[in-house]
Amino acid sequence: MRGHFQFHLALFVVQLMYGINYVVAKGLMNNVVGPNGFILIRGLGAVALFWLVLSFKYEKVNKKDLGRLAICGLFGVAVNQTLFFNGLMRTSPINAPIIMTTTPILVLILSAIVLKEKVKFLQVLGVLIGAIGSIFFILQNSADGFASGEGDILILLNATSYAFYLVLVKPLMSKYRPITVITWVFTFGLIYVLIWAPSSKEVAEVNWSALSSSELFAILFVVVGVTFVPYLLNVFAMKQLSPAIAAVYIYLQPILSTLFVILFSLWGLQDYTGDLSASKIICAFLVFIGVYLVIRPQDLQRLFKTKKA
Repeated sequence: MRGHFQFHLALFVVQLMYGINYVVAKGLMNNVVGPNGFILIRGLGAVALFWLVLSFKYEKVNKKDLGRLAICGLFGVAVNQTLFFNGLMRTSPINAPIIMTTTPILVLILSAIVLKEKVKFLQVLGVLIGAIGSIFFILQNSADGFASGEGDILILLNATSYAFYLVLVKPLMSKYRPITVITWVFTFGLIYVLIWAPSSKEVAEVNWSALSSSELFAILFVVVGVTFVPYLLNVFAMKQLSPAIAAVYIYLQPILSTLFVILFSLWGLQDYTGDLSASKIICAFLVFIGVYLVIRPQDLQRLFKTKKA
């Protein structure tokens, strides 16, 4: 990972923000705004911020790439966020990270098909180990185990959409600066969201004058800390890292989201309780092993060859 530390750090910060988002967004959708309106608010704020940054050093986009950017906007913003927030609205912040662990598997498959990337044995092994650790970690926080229902299905479809986006956006990273790509992706995504009628309807129903300062801050956090910053960091990291590596960091979401669930409960912000145990620590260790196998399979392969010799 030497020489790539800043890219891996960027991916970690992305998952840190997403981990907080499970708790914050769930509370907002229950009390302030519907999931579709929430997406529109995020889109409007993020697009304004992205264009503001891009205006300082504008980069022209080739017309022939607008089609791919439009598709990335569809799967990476509109479909992805619509499925995620509508799914999170109907399920718990405990179940959602379980479903999201399917993303790296989907990315590996799509990368091999679309980008013709070679999939190494240790990468596959890392995906499986990380998934096992993540799933069993979360199951210990849910008395009902795997919950089935509409919300979980929507989260699964969201994971598929996000995996497709990670693969599609990769070629654009070699041609343009990250801010250029993400600005156009979000612009196209916002267009799709505006066309989706429930979005405007739910925003109009928000009683803005009755919102508390904490609720307004939570909305601002989601727009900037969970939308603007993570998407920018994601495309920055993918300038040097593969979609499979970017996706495997999703394994950190179950641990981070659970930690924030506990912290929010201790702070009296949400009605959740939880505690860590030896078995949970073991599951977390499995997650990190999975991440390492995917990030540095070449180093381990050299180690195995040395031992064998």
